[in-house]
Amino acid sequence: MAKQSKDHVKVERYTRTSRVALPVAAAIVIAAATIPAWGSSAIMKQSVTLLTLIGLAQMWNLLAGYAGLVSVGQQAFVGIGAYTLWVFADKFHLNPFASVIFAGIVAGLFAIPTAGLAFRLRGGYFAVGTWVIAEVFRLIVTQIKWLGGGSGFTIGSVNSVSRHARESITFWLALGVAVGSIVLVYFLLRSKRGLALTAIRDNDLGARGLGVNITRSKLWVYIIAAAGTGMVGSVIYLNLLRVQPEAGFSLQWSALMIFSVVIGGLGTIEGPIIGAVIFFILQQVLSDYGTWYLILIGALAAGVVVFAQRGLWGTLVRKKAVDLFPVRRRLCLETVCFTEETPRKSGEEPGRLPSEEPPAV
Repeated sequence: MAKQSKDHVKVERYTRTSRVALPVAAAIVIAAATIPAWGSSAIMKQSVTLLTLIGLAQMWNLLAGYAGLVSVGQQAFVGIGAYTLWVFADKFHLNPFASVIFAGIVAGLFAIPTAGLAFRLRGGYFAVGTWVIAEVFRLIVTQIKWLGGGSGFTIGSVNSVSRHARESITFWLALGVAVGSIVLVYFLLRSKRGLALTAIRDNDLGARGLGVNITRSKLWVYIIAAAGTGMVGSVIYLNLLRVQPEAGFSLQWSALMIFSVVIGGLGTIEGPIIGAVIFFILQQVLSDYGTWYLILIGALAAGVVVFAQRGLWGTLVRKKAVDLFPVRRRLCLETVCFTEETPRKSGEEPGRLPSEEPPAV
């Protein structure tokens, strides 16, 4: 067989679908940024709820979907972000909107000793351990009178800003953390560190044999996810204005993250977005039905776990090879691309699949 010319060999990082998705996504973000100019207060508040849920889901997916760290204690960093916002804004008299950045920094710093404890555990013990640590943070906060004790606090520093200005800036911050979380995960996964994370998730022993520093990689991801979650938590409470320890450190936050990621698709960038949107719609439509709302949410989650274990987006990608945020390289020879998971009919050459939309390697 004649040797293949190097001119016909290329490595692709994008797909035809992703090239279309990029300008469409940019247009959606630009259009969303105009909502404060024409949207009502209710629309902006609901939009902040959706956008912050997307940010939380992306951060949890980064932990569990790519680093294999199934945490049930990420609410700790939501609460830390909320309290940091209040301390810097009301106690230190800094700009409340700029304090969102400090909320992320402080949450990331708290993640270091937290990881020192949690990383001693494995599997289900790690999940339970992170939840216990989050509860410890909540109990500590309730005992500190300077932080409001068990009664919580109201963020009063925003009173110097008009209501419309506050709601507009809060919306833009929420849009920023949602888009920023997606961009962060996307470029992180396209880097060498992202390749190491995927290797750790699939086979940590094999990754260690290839020279990957597993502990360091997981620590960095844990810190990044904590910082992102802390920033999102501060934006959530800029929108709500009042926080109590039971609410800020509530297990509900981790439940929302897990539900969104499981429904949309674990280990994908698109999945948490879709899962967050689905949950938000169900919440708006069914919240008035009381207990039935929770039953329907639980039934949906159970159905997806049983019949679509990869989540809605993960199942679609497996069947249709649609990839809006490609993070893996594709090795193509003219119109033929190599892939690790190419379905073959009898007689076809292994690892080769003629396709206009090259599958991933």
